[in-house]
Amino acid sequence: MAAARYRDRHAVTRKKSDPGDALVLANILRTDRHAHRPLPQDSELARAIAVLARAQQDAVWNRQQLANQLRSLLREYFPSAIDAFAKWDNGLCRPEARILLELAPTPSRAARLSLAQLRSALKRAGRQLRVEAEAERIREILRGDYAHQPALVEDALGKQMLALLRQLDAACTAADQLAEAVEQAFPRHPDAEIILSFPGLGPQLGARILAEIGDDHTRFATARGMKAYAGASPITRASGKKSSITRRWVKNDRLNHAGHLWAFSSLTRSPGAKAHYDRRREAGDWHAAAQRNLFNKMIGQLYHCLQKHIPFNETVAFPSPLIAAA
Repeated sequence: MAAARYRDRHAVTRKKSDPGDALVLANILRTDRHAHRPLPQDSELARAIAVLARAQQDAVWNRQQLANQLRSLLREYFPSAIDAFAKWDNGLCRPEARILLELAPTPSRAARLSLAQLRSALKRAGRQLRVEAEAERIREILRGDYAHQPALVEDALGKQMLALLRQLDAACTAADQLAEAVEQAFPRHPDAEIILSFPGLGPQLGARILAEIGDDHTRFATARGMKAYAGASPITRASGKKSSITRRWVKNDRLNHAGHLWAFSSLTRSPGAKAHYDRRREAGDWHAAAQRNLFNKMIGQLYHCLQKHIPFNETVAFPSPLIAAA
């Protein structure tokens, strides 16, 4: 977008050519070099972690997309399966759900499953606790009274579901393998200890944060630059007597997504973060705005800790009202 705006300085006819673009890029460096940041000098380990973290994030998004498609298909002809797996975290992505769907791809075949078959399938998926109770609960739901498609249509939908299930199996395997690779590589980085000291950040989220901000500590001159890059800080638009403050739309989407998860998980792990979120809600912010404000504050604290090479300190980051007043 910035390069496109530069093009209008040389021709207002909106013509475009490769030599013209080369001239625009050359003039950007010739006249406005000071207005642009140089490429970050990240270490080899940080770049490797970035590759793994982004690939794992893509795999998780792909897995969720396939799970949504599978749920939509099951809702059309096999609603009892959705009810049977709704109690579990990650639902259709769990090994138990995928093995049971492969064993019985249609409601007619699922209703004929015995307790022994259900117990065996749950054990093959790795379940060890409450196997008997879960098998009885699932059999009761699968034998419930639901509307059915005609037999031929049901069989065809079952084959379509199996094809989609194979894609979901591959996506789940890829996500798990990449997550394991991230957990092996991320702790080896010198900044990992500081990042993991923050509430709400584990190996996966911490690796995603590091992947996007890098380990070149001269990349951002101030914390404000990192906040803007993450899309956490607001943007002001003023013209004459009118001014408005809105969220940022131009940002690093991967870092912003990781920051959203970070702020949400920190609410249950940091009393100071929860108190800050509550104050923003009492001031009139909606949930997303209050969470974005919390992310803005915490990524500024992360910038300070990385620059000073110190871990996160709850009492310093979120001082009590009496200490702040003193």
